Amino acid sequence: MPLRDLIGVRIGFAVVDPEGRSVVMVVEDEESYQDALNIGLSVEGFIVMAASTITQARELMSSTKPDLVLLDVMLPDGSGIDYCREIYDTSRIPVIMVSARTSEVDIVLGLEIGAADYVTKPYRLRELVARMRAVLRRPLAANEDEIITFGDLRIDFVRRTVTRRGIDIELSRKEFDLLALFASRLGQVVTREVCLDTLWWGLELSDTRTLDTHVKRLRQKIEDDPSAPRHLITIRGVGFRLDP
Repeated sequence: MPLRDLIGVRIGFAVVDPEGRSVVMVVEDEESYQDALNIGLSVEGFIVMAASTITQARELMSSTKPDLVLLDVMLPDGSGIDYCREIYDTSRIPVIMVSARTSEVDIVLGLEIGAADYVTKPYRLRELVARMRAVLRRPLAANEDEIITFGDLRIDFVRRTVTRRGIDIELSRKEFDLLALFASRLGQVVTREVCLDTLWWGLELSDTRTLDTHVKRLRQKIEDDPSAPRHLITIRGVGFRLDP
């Protein structure tokens, strides 16, 4: 859909809709899927921008900031996985990967590079929309110009960096996202349900090994004594709390 057809007001390079609708960029080269998404998502109340290639997506992104990107993995001029990395290197726009590839390896790869979710084709529009809205409901860790400092930790949400006593800490994308989630509710309990719904949409609550593994890795990187944590506290049977 051409930018001139977007119903909204341009502020900088963002589109602000008077009705508060979310702007979604669909990067999809299969015409049948693209047409269906243009119609279906519009009916669901989204403003839709469409691109068939990574090149077109870059052009749209240079002038318009969407709230969410639906990104096909296999595109004519490159890999959606690589473009997902590119998006996260330059912005905080969430990406949902969409692909006909259904192997566990492909799904894990998409999520590990930072994708907010991974949807396999064929999919039902109702389920896709539910996943999109779940991603859009996820809280931002902080304002885009905010840096949080507590104890000997410094979290920069723009650069997605964490330092401890002035030394950079290397975190994976999911580790940073989890720390950012805790930091957005500093001093408050974040339940396991919220962690899973926010970062691992669709993972059963009974299978929390992935969450526990990421919490363990975070403690090893931000605590003096991970076995007796000072900052990242477990609230037994409930969730976790990040204390200043």
